[in-house]
Amino acid sequence: MDFRTVADRIAQDIATGRLGAGTRLPTQRQFARQHGLAVSTASRVYAELVRRGLVVGEVGRGTFVRAAPAVAESALAEPGGARVDLELNFPILPHHIDVIADSMRASLRPDVLASALRSVGAAGTPAAREAAVGLLSRGGWAPRAEDVVFAGNGRQAIAGAVAALVAPGERLGVEEVTYAVVKGIAARLGVVLVPLATDSEGVTPAALRSAGPLSAVYLQPALHNPLGISMSATRRQEVADVLLDKDIPLIEDAIYGFLHDDPPLWSLVSHGVLVDSLSKRIAPGLSVGFAVTTPSLRTRVTNAIRSGGWAPQHVAVAAMIGWATDGTADRLLVDKRADARARQALVAEHLAGFDVQADPRAYHLWWRLPDSWRADTFVATAARAGIAITPGTSFAVPPTQAPRAVRLAIGSPPLPALAAALAHLADLAANPDPGLD
Repeated sequence: MDFRTVADRIAQDIATGRLGAGTRLPTQRQFARQHGLAVSTASRVYAELVRRGLVVGEVGRGTFVRAAPAVAESALAEPGGARVDLELNFPILPHHIDVIADSMRASLRPDVLASALRSVGAAGTPAAREAAVGLLSRGGWAPRAEDVVFAGNGRQAIAGAVAALVAPGERLGVEEVTYAVVKGIAARLGVVLVPLATDSEGVTPAALRSAGPLSAVYLQPALHNPLGISMSATRRQEVADVLLDKDIPLIEDAIYGFLHDDPPLWSLVSHGVLVDSLSKRIAPGLSVGFAVTTPSLRTRVTNAIRSGGWAPQHVAVAAMIGWATDGTADRLLVDKRADARARQALVAEHLAGFDVQADPRAYHLWWRLPDSWRADTFVATAARAGIAITPGTSFAVPPTQAPRAVRLAIGSPPLPALAAALAHLADLAANPDPGLD
């Protein structure tokens, strides 16, 4: 059974009051026995409930249901009672399904499909590498075809880069608020995360200089997730100078780079890995991950992806070649850039007056909540209203203080549902958290 299904059941019990505020949940081992689960699955259920802000674990005491005020009967929900997902970004415009389907028809010819059904390694094919060059180029910069390595998706490309550059027990520098998945990857690989101070442009050069020995750094210079900030050309050069001076490899996450026009920070360093994917650019269900490597690291990254079982599916690689060469990717790019701007216009309209950090090109935003709200109770209250959002604690790297903030991913809901959700959250934030004294 999927852990999220079980977490949804417990969340429903909390929402309906069957599990009241302060209720102590059984130990994970007891919970596993009661529900016929593996202990590891029970652990993931509890972690998911913590991530949603519905429960809190207290060392030595157990796991307890958090306090959350009741929601009126007029609570927001999409038609049919479905939740409004502002937690995960799946920016697929409805008419893009037909565009993608038309592009893939040629791939279903028996001769083409016969080739695509064979295995393909992390090195891909010459045609795939040439297609990737066109997809990844931006701001006057283009990778060399021989520097492109492939993975199953962006997360696997990140994992491969970290595994290649940082041995277990070694230190990886990251922004003090970073992409939540990196925290999980580091934990599984036994890598120590070192939080680096940031300002309105991202990581500061001073933080890099004073960080001590680092095996690599993982940064998001363009449209940072969750902070929504980007480095200026001056900041990119300053950061590159420090990395060059200290001889620190860079892992640059450019997943949202397709919405941005500036060249990557990676182009200024001597050794590093630029990670990208098709998940946001095209669709997450048929994705390919890219790891653009400097020559000195290509073999290490390729071997890490191969040994980790993170190589791409040939069918997805073949689809990527088609999208890159027949104009589909370019068409979707233009549409998604316009769509992101339309969604950020709704944010500017409905969250005016709040402390929102957002880029008009981005599919997400960072909302520092009013002092009258805690992030965990705001997330829980929004969940009861049928709106899923992510607390800032999911992105903070210990010992960074948990931010009183939430990340909204605005790329998934239809525009009317997004507007209604933003309006409801604004009304919610305008009134104080009843549980905060």
